[in-house]
Amino acid sequence: MELVVRHQTTYLYQTPAAQVALLLRLQPARLDSQIPRQWAVTVNGIPVDTFIPNAFGDGEAFFQLRAPVGEVVIVAAGWVETRDRFGVVSGFRQEVAQGVFLRQTALTRPTAAIETLARSAQGPDALSTLHALSSLVREQVAYLPGSTSMASTAGEALAQGQGVCQDHSHLFVSAARVLGLPARYVAGYLLAGEDTEALHETHAWAEAWVAGLGWVGFDATNGLCVTENYVRLCCGMDAQDAAPVKGSVLGAAAASIHADVRIAEGGPDLPQQMQQQQ
Repeated sequence: MELVVRHQTTYLYQTPAAQVALLLRLQPARLDSQIPRQWAVTVNGIPVDTFIPNAFGDGEAFFQLRAPVGEVVIVAAGWVETRDRFGVVSGFRQEVAQGVFLRQTALTRPTAAIETLARSAQGPDALSTLHALSSLVREQVAYLPGSTSMASTAGEALAQGQGVCQDHSHLFVSAARVLGLPARYVAGYLLAGEDTEALHETHAWAEAWVAGLGWVGFDATNGLCVTENYVRLCCGMDAQDAAPVKGSVLGAAAASIHADVRIAEGGPDLPQQMQQQQ
């Protein structure tokens, strides 16, 4: 499948910022399940070309604007060829030891309720257990946009029984780690199905390590393993660690942030689609 993507993030400052520093993880890696065919990242129209693999194998770029600026517009756009590998994610340029992803963070720290949830996911093997866990997460936390914030923890989402893809992913990761199964948070893009409202933001899911298979992607929000409808950007211990865009600003008042993602399946008129995307 060919997926055409345009992801724009806009920062507007009440007073001009003297300096803005950005850490960008907006370069889809070349994996067995995805091949970026054409991709470009710009900040206020300036190309960002140098993405260096971090410890997790994801490309990172550091960018600075040193002149006063009132608006920062970050655009990542292009098209990616994807392949369905039945949830298995492989072909990373470099990896860290899987055991690193057993460490909990402030956002994934397990509560007693999470430990109970984790131990109720039973299966004859690790893969079956993870599938059962994904189903339990979806059952216990209803998807409700706006019901949580970026600071919400896995325990808080489970306690209130509502959340978004970030919360489902945090809860899945937390519970998998309780069971001694390495798991990590993933950010990227999803081409929503016909029966799903179109997404206009990045999507989140999780990857868990299964001996004999490697990393397997689980999207508890949609109750499935990752397919060719997914474009993977980056991973981390939690949402803060795997943020596609991070920034710091000097000398500005509060900022408003707006993000918009457009994704569509490419067709015979792919060049025209790319032009319209801009």
